[in-house]
Amino acid sequence: MMKESSRKQGAASPCAACKLLRRRCAHDCVFAPYFPADEPQKFANVHRVFGASNVNKMLQELAVEQRGDAVSSMVYEANARVRDPVYGCVGAISSLQQQIDMLQTQLAIAQAEVVHLKVRQAASFSTATIHHPISPSDSAAASPSPSSNFMPPSSHTKPFFEMDMAVDHDNLAESVWYPT
Repeated sequence: MMKESSRKQGAASPCAACKLLRRRCAHDCVFAPYFPADEPQKFANVHRVFGASNVNKMLQELAVEQRGDAVSSMVYEANARVRDPVYGCVGAISSLQQQIDMLQTQLAIAQAEVVHLKVRQAASFSTATIHHPISPSDSAAASPSPSSNFMPPSSHTKPFFEMDMAVDHDNLAESVWYPT
């Protein structure tokens, strides 16, 4: 709004819209508050996609407090259309949605791996404590560390249960758990 007050004094240059359209910028120009002279590409893209007369009509139909948001939306869509003339911002949204889907799948796989590791650790712990119990005389004499309870099972013993996860890398959403 600072530019508008300086424009009334006649000191400022025409707005980017009036400069591009090669017309005199009136003090009540509808474009001036939203397309300052120092951002010519902003209006150029909007004009290329929507047309100056359509933008003028849209802005005049809106309340003044809604115009800033409308211009932001038009600038975003125009810039997206310049980058991707076919899909515009829908292409960007679709790409982001695909990234979200892929990351959610990766998160689900990571969470499944954490569960798998916890199950293996619990099975290993229960097997170790069943096959290697600590007797009262051992604990008094040796005073084992808490980490000694997590010894891997010996080669001749089999854990209570064990599960592995099969990951179909072609279709990551359909990973399955199966007993080994």
